[in-house]
Amino acid sequence: MQEAFRQSSESSSSVAVAPVYGSAISPKRVLLVDDHELVRVGVKSMFVELDGTPIVWLDASSLQEALNVYGSDEGIDAVLLDLNLADCKGLQGLRQFIHAYPSARIAIFSGTQDEFVVRQARALGAVGYVPKGATAVEVKNTLASLLWPQRSRGAMAAGPLFPRFPASAMYDRVAELGSRHLDILEQVLSGCSNQEISTSTGLSLGTVKNYVSSLLLALDVKSRSHMISLFR
Repeated sequence: MQEAFRQSSESSSSVAVAPVYGSAISPKRVLLVDDHELVRVGVKSMFVELDGTPIVWLDASSLQEALNVYGSDEGIDAVLLDLNLADCKGLQGLRQFIHAYPSARIAIFSGTQDEFVVRQARALGAVGYVPKGATAVEVKNTLASLLWPQRSRGAMAAGPLFPRFPASAMYDRVAELGSRHLDILEQVLSGCSNQEISTSTGLSLGTVKNYVSSLLLALDVKSRSHMISLFR
């Protein structure tokens, strides 16, 4: 009788401590960078797992905090990065993050639905773009594509990592110039002077001026202020 009770207790104990997801499934770690706490809480609550794989969320409210978190955790699989944070403007945060951690898989997480911004993000090294206005299913599919890039079919088919928004010929002309021009344009639109751009990119001042001149020509405008006004 005692032996039967001991075996029964061991059996019950093993069931009680068995992990919910099974020992063979490793969790995915995602860093969410957004300056709105409500957004962070909502996303983390909505996506606690994907197709049976647990998602471990880390979060940050600023770019510097995000860089610190990423640098102290070698197991982060992907990053969702908001465009506008308190300590960086536009795609500057993406540029700085990739410069610090070139191998990071970063998707922009933003309410901005602009084809030109999507193209800029892609050219600067983002691996995806998640609109905040997307449905839960769309976000789920994009997260799956981000975390399992090798998957193309199946129950969790990959959604588009880069959604398409209406574009104009103006955007196409700039996109054709290449990633360096997009980098320079982003800094011009952020209010940086040629000297500041030269310092941040390591290019000579004369080279920066040549890039800006080619942007003016591509957009068919005569001044820097006119170029900036096109994107306001």
